[in-house]
Amino acid sequence: MNKLELSEATLITPSGRIDRERHGWRAKCLQRLVRMDLPVPRSFAICCNTVRLIAQGRSIGCEVLQDILSGSGLVSVRPSAVMPEWGGPGTVLNVGINDALHRTLVDRIGQANADAVYLSFVQSYAIHIARLDPDMFTQDGPDALAQALRSYQDEMDAPFPQDPAEQLSQVLRSMARAWDGPTARLLRQAKGAPADAPLGLVVQEMALALGPGLCGSGSIQFIDPVTGTPRVTGRFRGQHHGGAIGEGAETLYLTKDDRGPALEDTAPDLFATLCEFGAACRKRLREEMQIEFVVTGGQISVIDAVRVARGSRAGVRIAVSLARDGIIPHDEALMRVEPRALADLLHHQVDPRAPRDLIARGIDASPGAATGNLVFSATAAQAANARGDACILVRRETGPEDIRGMHASVAVLTERGGTTSHAAVIARGLGLPCIVGANGIVIDARNRTLRAGDRVLKEGDVITIDGSSGEVLAGSAVLLPPALDDAFTQLMDWAAQAGGLKVRANADTPEDAKTARRFQAQGIGLCRTEHMFFDADRLPAMREMIFADTPEDRRLSLDRILPMQRKDFSSLFEIMAGLPVTIRLFDPPLHEFLPHEREGMRELAESLDLPLSDVIRRVEALTEFNPMLGMRGVRLGITVPEIYDMQARAIFEATVDASRKGDPVVPEIMIPLVSAMREVELVKTRIDAVAAAVRNERRVDFTYRLGVMVETPRAALRAGDIAAHSAFLSFGTNDLTQMTYGLSRDDAGRFMGTYVGQGVYAEDPFHVLDEDGVGELILTGVQRARRQSPGITISVCGEHGGNPESIAFCHDAGVDYVSCSPFRVPVARLAAAQSAIRSRKTRESH
Repeated sequence: MNKLELSEATLITPSGRIDRERHGWRAKCLQRLVRMDLPVPRSFAICCNTVRLIAQGRSIGCEVLQDILSGSGLVSVRPSAVMPEWGGPGTVLNVGINDALHRTLVDRIGQANADAVYLSFVQSYAIHIARLDPDMFTQDGPDALAQALRSYQDEMDAPFPQDPAEQLSQVLRSMARAWDGPTARLLRQAKGAPADAPLGLVVQEMALALGPGLCGSGSIQFIDPVTGTPRVTGRFRGQHHGGAIGEGAETLYLTKDDRGPALEDTAPDLFATLCEFGAACRKRLREEMQIEFVVTGGQISVIDAVRVARGSRAGVRIAVSLARDGIIPHDEALMRVEPRALADLLHHQVDPRAPRDLIARGIDASPGAATGNLVFSATAAQAANARGDACILVRRETGPEDIRGMHASVAVLTERGGTTSHAAVIARGLGLPCIVGANGIVIDARNRTLRAGDRVLKEGDVITIDGSSGEVLAGSAVLLPPALDDAFTQLMDWAAQAGGLKVRANADTPEDAKTARRFQAQGIGLCRTEHMFFDADRLPAMREMIFADTPEDRRLSLDRILPMQRKDFSSLFEIMAGLPVTIRLFDPPLHEFLPHEREGMRELAESLDLPLSDVIRRVEALTEFNPMLGMRGVRLGITVPEIYDMQARAIFEATVDASRKGDPVVPEIMIPLVSAMREVELVKTRIDAVAAAVRNERRVDFTYRLGVMVETPRAALRAGDIAAHSAFLSFGTNDLTQMTYGLSRDDAGRFMGTYVGQGVYAEDPFHVLDEDGVGELILTGVQRARRQSPGITISVCGEHGGNPESIAFCHDAGVDYVSCSPFRVPVARLAAAQSAIRSRKTRESH
């Protein structure tokens, strides 16, 4: 069998050639600790290529193994993958112990401690290297070591290996092969590692945590992993070694702030030294590190250091703190924070340290957490809100009629739906925690019960919705408050300085607009006016208009809504204080404003003084086989033009009023669901006429911008024609994805998990923009529109506007801005800044 070269086991020295891609993260980290002159035991790095060859049957030469073992005689073997989160085989301690070394250790550290060291390795070797039955090696007590050695010999028909080099060779071989096992491969792929990810190994001399004087092992870190605030935490276990505890074992807290005995009191100088090591690691390694250490006779050995595991809140605070202290530049601080992590700072979150009583899981459609009483209808939600009770609206799926109930709730849970279903989109806009497509729950709205497995919950029962994880919890959970602190503000200021795509908000109400301003949105990119028509004061007039038979009668009904619409737009203009506001004209089909239950139709007949049969006929006449592809959007605006006339007048009158009070307003009017240039011409002609009439009546001049929402594949392909009559194009990627795929965004959640799991789609296309299909339509539309009109403004206003990966695509596509739900604005701003930084670095490298 061929032997590997000596150079493949490299002593880790300050000047040695240790490379992360070649030797793994742990080896590289240890070299940095060595360079800092920290007391790191002698360590060797075995490169990834060598480990691969070992797994294939090659072995390291005996002289190399003996060189590694020539120090204290005991070594540990740890995995060193390229990325720490990829994990690896478990650490093996005490390699090299045999009968002879055991006798030496008895003289140095006593019989019980020496037995503990030997027993620990025999058990580990038998179970993990020789693959013997673990139940045979659970011995303890004074005869445990002898029993373990006998058990090994009985099973293997050979005594326990006494050659340290053979022991080390077998440990290396076992760990190398374990890394290539199918279970390990699946586990690391789940953590984002490629299937053929390499593994390095680190062999390190053991520092015994046993003996006279203060001895033990522990770990220490210097920030709170949840909040990121400075705080020393960790444990120190005296007289401890591996899985066995020697004489005088004692667990100490590190600081006297904790309950129980503290290392800070017992050994203040040693504690101070550990704090100095932590400060040095923070500065030199440019990161908050957790240090693993061993104390032998009062002397510290640093055996490892790892990046402190942290939650979203801590991640932001740590990155900002490092940048403020001049350890990393501002751009690096921005790049270190995952944009989605910001969503956790904007809302209450379930404390990760608290227990959870899980009853169901679903799609995490809108982040944050809330606790409340179950309600099963919008009416019940409004009643609970009036009493001052926090409630959670539970529906099979929501529709426009549920919006008032959603406003009255603290969270939403639906049995059906996906990431762009009605409930998901509205909840994100309102900043409500929301779970959709909850698996395993059955909602009985009639009897007001929710069944989850064997549990049956009734209206009024308390649950907690964790919209960040998609978990439905029974009862109340411990919640952390939002963390919109100085670290968050500072990060957002740096993001603004970094530049990149502009970010606007989708905002339909004054509350939405105020939230958008609070998060420094650069305008409103989508105001959906249809939600305004479901208000209780407007719905009767809307229904009158639907039942009117002549244009004159329709105008009379809409005249009742006109002042309310004008007030809506005036409020938005005043709140946005001169920032652009894009108003989408009426979009949904008319049937959504009519009741579909017989009792509701009867009440409508009474209010309109019509026979019930007339109401039923009109409801049936407006019913469409596929409403999403029926008479809605611009089609409705052309066939029932009075609606768009009223809205245009309300917009222009509000423009005049708001401009007199404050900053000049230039409204942006967007036509939905366009598929042909002629549609734009027809609508533009009528809107121009309304604008001229308002100018004459008010004796005030104003301007406006007319644009198109590109939601159909044909509009994307004919963008050049459409751009000739448009000041801007805004890609509505929710509907564009739906129409490109032929998928209902409300129903796709039922099978999307299966499709993604089996590789049909790489990602849910309603969650992450499909760059190959929908993206090609966008790129085609952008190119053709700019060829026709180079100065045209182009944006993306679907839910993808708040998705970090999709924002990167938009940046590369030359989009001017994205628009997303108000509570996703910070996420989008950070993602836009990161795209700008990456682009800048690419240019500089060339």
